[in-house]
Amino acid sequence: MMLSHRKNSILCPNCRKLISADEPRCPHCGISRPGSWWKNNVWTRAFLGTDQLIRTIIYVNLGMYVLCLLLNPWSSSFSLNPFSLLSPSNKSLVLLGATGTIPIDHLHRWWSLVSANYLHGGIFHILFNMLALRQIAPLVLREYGVNRMVILYTLSGVIGFFVSYLAGVILTIGASAAVCGLIGATLYYGKSRGGAYGQAVYRQIAGWALGILVFGFLMPGVNNWGHGGGIGAGIVLGLLLGYQERKRERLFHKTLAGICVLLTVMILVWAAVSGIYYRVVG
Repeated sequence: MMLSHRKNSILCPNCRKLISADEPRCPHCGISRPGSWWKNNVWTRAFLGTDQLIRTIIYVNLGMYVLCLLLNPWSSSFSLNPFSLLSPSNKSLVLLGATGTIPIDHLHRWWSLVSANYLHGGIFHILFNMLALRQIAPLVLREYGVNRMVILYTLSGVIGFFVSYLAGVILTIGASAAVCGLIGATLYYGKSRGGAYGQAVYRQIAGWALGILVFGFLMPGVNNWGHGGGIGAGIVLGLLLGYQERKRERLFHKTLAGICVLLTVMILVWAAVSGIYYRVVG
């Protein structure tokens, strides 16, 4: 009987806790039909799982960064400035979807508001952003859930870059606007929840927000408009979407998250294919 029970047990594709494969709904996170085949194949787990989602975002960022270097390898020469180490050229960044007033106003690339979140200007730029993501995302996943995490990351990045576009930023890239959205959502969570835990979360994430603010004013070329827009978007979205303790994920969250994933994949594939085409032809 014990062997039969183990065979019928699975890890929930959302919260990764051990449950029965026959459960109509996970008793821990509330996801419906956790044992269905489509939620447990390798492709779906990349988006539904917690650690898998974070790794997927990091891998996509790394892939776009490497592709950007390959499109114009001659511009990636050594520099005495450590922040320009292995920096792609502006040409390759624009080809793959950098955003700002030039790509939007002159090239009509509104889709670059999405693609720019997956481009970086150097090895230290992507390293810092991915480390920040790795630190903050698990908390967001735990308190908001996978679907709301996808929505927060995608829409905060888009809104942050749109704010910087309105402010007249010519060319900008990086995952920091999206990461700042996660910071904003966590600030809202900590303040809204209250109590010892909520206050501890708020103080910890407020330290991140303050550090980014100080870094932005000390270092030249940092898109403070994108950072501020991302944090503001995260706070508002956190309020509108709700978090796990007050509102479980619903069909609306799942549908909107699916749209965000599909749109992002389509835009990044288009950016990569068109970038390679123009690099080869041009």
